Amino acid sequence: MPDGWAPLPREFYQRHPTLLAPELLNKLLVRSDGRAVRIVEVEAYAGHEDPAAHGYRGRTARNATMFGPPGHLYVYFIYGMHWGCNAVCGNGMGVLLRAGEPIAGIEAMMAARPVARRHQDLASGPGKLSQAMGVNRSMDGADLVTGDRGIIIVSDGTPPPSAPVTGPRIGISKATDFPWRWHVPDHPHVSVRSKKAKESLT
Repeated sequence: MPDGWAPLPREFYQRHPTLLAPELLNKLLVRSDGRAVRIVEVEAYAGHEDPAAHGYRGRTARNATMFGPPGHLYVYFIYGMHWGCNAVCGNGMGVLLRAGEPIAGIEAMMAARPVARRHQDLASGPGKLSQAMGVNRSMDGADLVTGDRGIIIVSDGTPPPSAPVTGPRIGISKATDFPWRWHVPDHPHVSVRSKKAKESLT
């Protein structure tokens, strides 16, 4: 991993996702190949408390990572089209990494997302972020603290915004009124909600 970027400790993730989510804003998701994005938009999913969460009905083969130790990456197929990635809190809870600002490894991201016409299109949505960072199902369970599969979350000293924008989550059909989406105010890399409230890879 790049020098000077220490991974966040496991204790950072050991809390309710509504507390963790806004604290993840402005942290960096980093790959060992040099790709990195600044996390600018997140959504919390609270397990058995949350009908929209994958862990709402308990542990399955698909969501097992969500019930494991905090600080791992839960990767799942979303909308039948692309991968989403989540920082795990444990107990079936986690935070969807919804959008990021590319800050390093831009050429590799462009190669991974050739349809992106602008820099701000590279990771401005959950599927786009995963594709730009080379995240797929094979990375489900990756340890974001130890970097066992070449991916970690770090801080470069930039604090989360003191007043992040808060609102309802996107692309779900249950618990649509929960204000569990946070993003950096006025950031150009935040995802854009389409007419069907679903994120497109293009």
